[in-house]
Amino acid sequence: MKSLFLPLLGASFLALSACGTKTEGDGNNTASKSGEMGDTATTTMPAAAADPSTQPAAAGSAATMGGDPNGPTAPHADDKEFMMSAAHSDQNEIQLSKIALAKGVTGKTKAYADQMIADHTKSTANLKPIAAKAGVTLPTDMDADHKAMAPAMEKLSGQAFEAKYLQQMVADHQKTANTLKAHQTMTKNTALQGWITTTLPVVESHLTMANKDGAMKM
Repeated sequence: MKSLFLPLLGASFLALSACGTKTEGDGNNTASKSGEMGDTATTTMPAAAADPSTQPAAAGSAATMGGDPNGPTAPHADDKEFMMSAAHSDQNEIQLSKIALAKGVTGKTKAYADQMIADHTKSTANLKPIAAKAGVTLPTDMDADHKAMAPAMEKLSGQAFEAKYLQQMVADHQKTANTLKAHQTMTKNTALQGWITTTLPVVESHLTMANKDGAMKM
């Protein structure tokens, strides 16, 4: 009996030792995985923060860097089409800004709207003699897209209107800056090149302002 009992006892001891070793190994693995998850947890942003649509434009983005000649542009296949687009762009900002003032916007948004009206009125005035010399009659109203969106904007009020207005200013000025940069390398009209050189920094400053003010409204 003793001779049978001893081998069984030894086998049991080995089995328990093996289980103990496995348990320690699992514990070590668990601890290691916990450490990895802990590291991940410290660098994982909330779901909302990971969604770019919920965040203001980051510094250095296309919207804050100015025009991108490879980005979306208004029609500008030739000088005439470019000047028509530029005049429409001026009217888009002037008319939407007049709606903003009629809505009673205040503070930085009011100052922005006032500046849009002044600067884009001046832009068209400076473009007129260049257009006249080229036999181009500039439009005096918004383009079709902005005419279509205006009624919906007029139904908004308060912060909802301000947020939409500034959002539209960002989109419009980005597209205008893109168009100016793209056409600057296309046109052979030196007067038009000079107008673009003067106008582009103004449009880019409007874009930066709209981004900053829009981010504050979020």
